[in-house]
Amino acid sequence: MNNSLYLRRQKKILVPPPDDGPSIPPNYVAAVVKNIEPLGYVFSEPLIEACRRLSLDQLTDLYHQLIVNLKQGKGAHRKHRPMYPNFPSQVMEMSQGELYLNAIIHYLSGGRLLPRSQLKERFPLIDATKLEIIKLGSEADFERLFGQIISSNTSLSEQDREDVEWFVRTYGDGIERLLPERVPQKENMAFLAGLLLRHTTRAFDFLQRYCRTATDVLRLAVALSDGDLSLATGTRFRSFARAERRLLLGLVDQLPQPVEDMLRWKGRWVRLGERLHPGEYANAFPRAAEAFGVLRNDLPYTTFNSQVEQALVQQDVAQALRCLKTRPGFLARRLDHLLRANAPEQDAVLEAFAERAPQVSTPVLLQVRQHFRARSASAKLRVFFPKGSLARAYGIPNELPPLSEQVASKIVNSCELTLIERFGSLPSLGKVYVDPTLRDFLIPHSARSASRSYRTAARGSRLPLPSCKTLRFFVWWKNGQERTDIDLSAVLLDEDFNYVDVVSYYNLKNYGGCHSGDIVNAPKGASEFIDITLDKVLERNVRYVVMTLHSFTQQPYCELPECFAGWMARAHANSGEIYEPRAVQDRLDLTADTRVAIPLVMDVLAEKVIWCDIALRGDPNWCNNVHTTFRGINVTVRALTELNKPNLYDLFRLHALARGELVETPELAETVFSVENGTPFRQEEIASGYMQ
Repeated sequence: MNNSLYLRRQKKILVPPPDDGPSIPPNYVAAVVKNIEPLGYVFSEPLIEACRRLSLDQLTDLYHQLIVNLKQGKGAHRKHRPMYPNFPSQVMEMSQGELYLNAIIHYLSGGRLLPRSQLKERFPLIDATKLEIIKLGSEADFERLFGQIISSNTSLSEQDREDVEWFVRTYGDGIERLLPERVPQKENMAFLAGLLLRHTTRAFDFLQRYCRTATDVLRLAVALSDGDLSLATGTRFRSFARAERRLLLGLVDQLPQPVEDMLRWKGRWVRLGERLHPGEYANAFPRAAEAFGVLRNDLPYTTFNSQVEQALVQQDVAQALRCLKTRPGFLARRLDHLLRANAPEQDAVLEAFAERAPQVSTPVLLQVRQHFRARSASAKLRVFFPKGSLARAYGIPNELPPLSEQVASKIVNSCELTLIERFGSLPSLGKVYVDPTLRDFLIPHSARSASRSYRTAARGSRLPLPSCKTLRFFVWWKNGQERTDIDLSAVLLDEDFNYVDVVSYYNLKNYGGCHSGDIVNAPKGASEFIDITLDKVLERNVRYVVMTLHSFTQQPYCELPECFAGWMARAHANSGEIYEPRAVQDRLDLTADTRVAIPLVMDVLAEKVIWCDIALRGDPNWCNNVHTTFRGINVTVRALTELNKPNLYDLFRLHALARGELVETPELAETVFSVENGTPFRQEEIASGYMQ
C-alpha cells in the first residue's frame, strides 16, 4: 500500500486495521485534524471514525507519513525566505534608489549578501479558504488505480510512469491480476511491457498478446533502453542480452508483414539491428532476418503511405480512398485533405468515413468531430502540440481553404452517431447532470510532457479564478552543481496580446505588481514572489498576466535538485505568512530540459486561469529574461487562448445521451460531472473510463 500515491491521486488514504484494545480519546484525532488545517485539508467523517479506532502508535505513524505528503504537495516542505521578508509592504514602502542599491550589493557579492531587515510580526491569515476533504479509502479502490492509469487512452506523464512502476515493482508476479483487458495506448503498452520484463517472470504472454506491429516491438526496445516512447527523438539502444535479442527478433518474426511498418522508422530499425544481430539468428527467425535485409540493402518496397501520397498528388481521390479504407485511423486523419482534393468526390469521401468510423479510436473521433465543428469558423491560428517529452505549443496562420457547413456537419454527425453507439454498450449512468462550465476544460489527449503538479488539467483548459484581490506567484529552487539564478516574472498583456508592462528582477514594482526581490544564489534554497493586484491591472486595461520562469544562469531545470512554482489566491496580501499552504491553488515541479517555462496565464477580465505547463526553446545565450523571449511568450499565449480542442462537456454529454438521461440540476442526478466535485482533475478516470 502506498498512501502517498493514493493521497496525491484521489485525496484518499488507507487506515491500518485497528489493534486489539480500547479506542484512543477523541482529542488525539482532533489534534491531527487541527494540524492539517493550515495546509488546507480536513478529514471526512468516516476517516475520523476509522482513526478513532486506532492505537496511539498507529495514529502517530499515520500522521507523520501524512503530514510529510501534504506539505510536499503544497510546497510547504521547504522554508520560503525571500530577499525582503516583510513582502509585499516592505517593497512597496522602499524607494527605487534603495531597491537598486540593495540589488547591486547582492549581485557584487555573488548572491551572498542580502539586505538587513528586521522581521516584523505578521497579522494572522484572515482569508477565508476552502478546505479539501481527505476521504477513507479501501485496498480494492487503491488497486483499481493501476488499471485506470495503464489503460488510459492517452500517453502517460512522468508521474504516471513512476506510479505504474511502483505497482509492478511492488506486486511482482501478483500484478497479473491487476492487468486490464486491454492497453489501448501503444506507448503505455511498451512501457508496461518493459516493466514486466524487469520485475516479473510472466511477461512473455503479455508481449504475445499486445505486440501486434513492428512499431510495438520498436517501442519495447526503446523502453528497455529508457528512451523516448513517443519516438519523437532517437534512442541510443543499449546492448541487449542474448535472451532479449531472441525475444525481440521472435516478436518481429511472428508478424505477417513487418517490412512496411519497419520502413516508417527505417533509421531506428537499422540502429536497432546493429544491437540485435539478426543474421546470427536467421535460421531461428527467418522472416525477421529477411525484413532487416530489406532495410539494410535498400531493396525496393512499395509502402501504404507512398500509394496514398501518389494518389493524392494525382488527385485520384477514389484510389486514395481504396487504400485508406483499409486503415480507418489514417482515413480519419486525412479527411480534410480528401474533402478538399476533389469537390465531386466529396460524397464518396463522406460515405467512406461513415462506413469506417466505427473502427476509428475514440480520441481520434473526438478530435475529428471538434475540427469539423469549428471548420467554418474564422480562427486566426491553428495550434499544435508536438510529440515529445518537452511541452511546446506552435501556432501557425489558419490558411485552410473554406469547406461548406453542410459537409462539415455530416462529418460531425457521423462522429457523434458512432460515439453514442459505442458508449451505449457501457453500463448505465442513470440520470446525469453535466456542468456547463466543463466546456472550459479540455479532454486530456496527451500527458507525456505534463509536469508533476498539485492538480493537473489538460493544456489550454480554463480554470475558474477564486474570489480574491491579489494573485501571488511563487518559485522555490536550490542550486545545481554551481550557482543557479531562477527569475520569476509576470508579463502583462492587453486584450490584443500587446505588451503593457512586466514585473521582474529589473522592475520590482509598478502599477498592479510587486516583486519580492531578485535572489541570484540558492545554496540552501531560495524563493521569489510576485503579487498582482487585480483591480489595479484591470484599471490599465490589462487582460492577460503571464507567469514565466527563466533560468538566468542557463542551467536547464532538469539539472537542479529541486525547483517548483505555483500561485496563491490572497484576499489580504499582508495577512498571514508570505507562503500560506492553504492559499496555494496550483504547484508544479519544473523538471523539463528547458530554461524557460510558462506554468499558467491569468485571464483577469474573464476571471479564468489558463493552464499552460509550456516550455520555450531558444538560443541559450540570449533567452534569459522576459524581454528576450517576449515573442515566444506572445505566440504561446495567443495559441493557448485560441485552441480548438475537444472539451469535457461534450464528452460527458455524449456519454449521457448514450447511457442515461440528461437532467438540469445536480440534485436530480444519479451521476454528476462537475467542476465542484473535481471531475476535470480525475485525469486517469477520464482517459480510461470515458475515452475507450
